[in-house]
Amino acid sequence: MGSIFSTDFKRPTPEIIDEARSISTSSLHEAAGKIGSLPSALKPLNSSLGLCGPAFTVRGAPGDNLWLHYALAEARQGDILVADMSGFYEAGYWGEVMSISAQSRGIAGLVINGCVRDGRAMIEMGFPVFSRGTCMRGTEKNPEFKGALAESLPIGDVIVEAGDLVVGDFDGVVVIPHDKIKEVVALAKKRDARELEMMKDLRKGMTTLEINGWEVK
Repeated sequence: MGSIFSTDFKRPTPEIIDEARSISTSSLHEAAGKIGSLPSALKPLNSSLGLCGPAFTVRGAPGDNLWLHYALAEARQGDILVADMSGFYEAGYWGEVMSISAQSRGIAGLVINGCVRDGRAMIEMGFPVFSRGTCMRGTEKNPEFKGALAESLPIGDVIVEAGDLVVGDFDGVVVIPHDKIKEVVALAKKRDARELEMMKDLRKGMTTLEINGWEVK
């Protein structure tokens, strides 16, 4: 396939990615003004693995994974593939073979609004995957379908843009718009610091009502 799109979109700096890596999705979501939460059906295949990096968006066809193969060839080291498969979930769009390719190219993980297969193998190799679940059914590869790479991608009520920050952990996946990353990371770190102080008071026996000044009506 000849490249008809640009992979030169602006990505977050390695420094801000490292800062964000230690922050929970919940804190980032709250600090961003409660935006960016992908559908709660997207869960980690391996609950001990998270992911953090720039989004490389992929729009594929129902029951067809050819555009994921295109993405594998075009994504850069550190990118996270963020894919939507047009609402058809009864297929395993990604598996062990593609994960080996992704790892060898330095791709940092996969978020897919669809299912995957070879789940145990991917867990054992340590490749981070967030999906709707697993499905053994194979896929087609139809070159006539016009998918998209590195373009705006709706998933649930979130529009994911190439270069947005994608963070996944046990609770799910959050996407932070590129132009808000630095601000949101700073606010999330302050939020976490406040919560640490609050937890000290809670361990001394104070209630959340007392700490927050809430009155029982």
